[in-house]
Amino acid sequence: MSGTPPVLVAAAHGTSSPAGRSAIGGLVAAVAARRADLTVRAAFVDVQQPDPEAVLASLPRDAPARLVPLLLSAGYHVHVDLARAAQSVPGTTVAPALGPDDRLAGLLHRRLVTAGLRDDDVVVLGAAGSSEPSAVEDCETVAASLARLLGRSVTTGYLSAAEPKLADAVAAQRLPGRRVVVATYLLAPGFFADLAARSGADIVTPPLLTSEEPAPAELVEIVVERYLGA
Repeated sequence: MSGTPPVLVAAAHGTSSPAGRSAIGGLVAAVAARRADLTVRAAFVDVQQPDPEAVLASLPRDAPARLVPLLLSAGYHVHVDLARAAQSVPGTTVAPALGPDDRLAGLLHRRLVTAGLRDDDVVVLGAAGSSEPSAVEDCETVAASLARLLGRSVTTGYLSAAEPKLADAVAAQRLPGRRVVVATYLLAPGFFADLAARSGADIVTPPLLTSEEPAPAELVEIVVERYLGA
């Protein structure tokens, strides 16, 4: 079956949030609809099942597979969890993470405009954070892209494993008479999105995916491109 395209295994973090599960499921369904010629399966590196190893083990023995991280930066889950899963089935490849990508900055910009961003608002990018410096650098790259789109500076705050913490970044940017707005650089609703909402900002935008609207075309395109380019 050498001519068979690899199964696209969309590997998300996983969440206990019903809204988050719905949002991720919507993205996976949108990718499957965009590429009806491919077999698309969902997997989760934490919280939910099935995990990537289980999905790979469930495929026909001669079916190639490609793990596509539904993760915004390449941290531990990409370099360790997904790499280990790929090793469990020879020939399995791992695609790059979704970010950084200018289209993600464009989506963040759209979220800010929808939220009513003002010319004098101070913007902080709210990211999950990672213990891997390269993943933190990826977030800073997206913040710089967003700053160019907005024509103003954008600082970054993290919810875990990196500094400054988002609440501290929001407090540091607090100026008399000006609002602080958090651009939520998270893929879907869940624990981190709830933390971002409690960061002390005047406005916190929704994550890139929500359960109330279809998956943005930009995200679907990026997932497909990561699969094709792996």
